[in-house]
Amino acid sequence: MSLLGKKFPTPIAGPIGPFFAAGLVVLYGVNSLQNALMNTAEFKNDPRNPNAKKTKH
Repeated sequence: MSLLGKKFPTPIAGPIGPFFAAGLVVLYGVNSLQNALMNTAEFKNDPRNPNAKKTKH
């Protein structure tokens, strides 16, 4: 007796593949946009920017 019931040969990776690929493309685009915006003149000296030059107090 199976705990989860009868197994059916349902394809999982095939139908979900395009959504997974699209998610990776969107994450790459958001990352590229964020990196580009971190280097703009407006946020170049923002202390929250990890690429900002450290000022000594």
